[in-house]
Amino acid sequence: MRAWGGDQVTEAVASGVELLRTVTDRDWTGVKAGRLDWSCRQTAEHMAGDLIAYAGQLAGRAQTAYVPFEFGFEEDTDQAGVLDVIETTGALLTATVRTTPPRVRAFHPYPFRSANREGFAAMGIAEVLLHTHDIAEGLGVPYEPPAELCESVLTRIFPHVRPGPEPWPTLLWATGRGELPGRAPVTAWRWNNNLVLPTGRLTLEGLTPAAAADLVAGGDGGFVWLGDAPFEGTRDVAAGLLKAYEGGVHRPEFGAFVLVRREDGRAVGSLNLHGMPDEEGRAEIGYDLVEPARGHGYATEALTVLADRTLAHEDVHLLYAAVEEANTPSQGVLTRAGFVRADVAAEPLLEDGSLRLYTRRG
Repeated sequence: MRAWGGDQVTEAVASGVELLRTVTDRDWTGVKAGRLDWSCRQTAEHMAGDLIAYAGQLAGRAQTAYVPFEFGFEEDTDQAGVLDVIETTGALLTATVRTTPPRVRAFHPYPFRSANREGFAAMGIAEVLLHTHDIAEGLGVPYEPPAELCESVLTRIFPHVRPGPEPWPTLLWATGRGELPGRAPVTAWRWNNNLVLPTGRLTLEGLTPAAAADLVAGGDGGFVWLGDAPFEGTRDVAAGLLKAYEGGVHRPEFGAFVLVRREDGRAVGSLNLHGMPDEEGRAEIGYDLVEPARGHGYATEALTVLADRTLAHEDVHLLYAAVEEANTPSQGVLTRAGFVRADVAAEPLLEDGSLRLYTRRG
């Protein structure tokens, strides 16, 4: 998966600024920006402020809060100068995204308290596209950004939003700026950066639809894999996640995670929940490791952490995993992670008689 973020921030800023330079002779101060309560000028200042703030979060590696600095235009800055500032702050975010290592995360509150470089890039792009739209709507000029940019944003920070017929109308709908046939209006929204869970030796990184699509296509999903490629089961998991996303039923906390080794940043396997719990509070869990990573306790370590977190949900009462009867190493992983061999007759969750069921209750 090619590096994503820096070039796309540049493209988004260029798209917005190109349009807005055609209307610098209009009144930006006395006109509201679309459906916002801000004026067009206030919206432009907010846009530039977010770009520099995201660059600051990544560059400073902030971990617990926003970096405490303020941003503003000089009083006599005209509309052309405003756009110069947007281009400059966009360039700063672009440079920061390009030079930040892929596994680095910094503080952002929504929803899991951090984001990586792709997350900050996607949020910056969304700010530019959406607020250019707001300003253009206020000033009465049409704007439609590149569809690929919109799709990239949706598959990275809107994993809970079912794709629509076209990416741009879907992004507008998902942020309360438009309508989609058959869908209720959106009145409140947040973007959704991927969930990351630390363990002693690993980091469990939530798989985004964008990364899943790359894995399904034969790519690396944006990870450097021990052994140079993921286990085939990881690609199958990615395909399942992509199907759930396209069906509008994917929920990141009940999705897939890539196991990344802290010591060298290499991915060693995947761990996945097969969707939301059923009506009785039961959810299925599975895992795989690349061959060079087996026998080191990584699966047990990851499974224990994810099981603990999942069973802490009030609507999850039982986790279960199905393993081949002959797969004694996998059965050992489950046992060490607190799972017990279930009475299959009492737990009607399996149809294949060659499988054995292990469960763990909350």
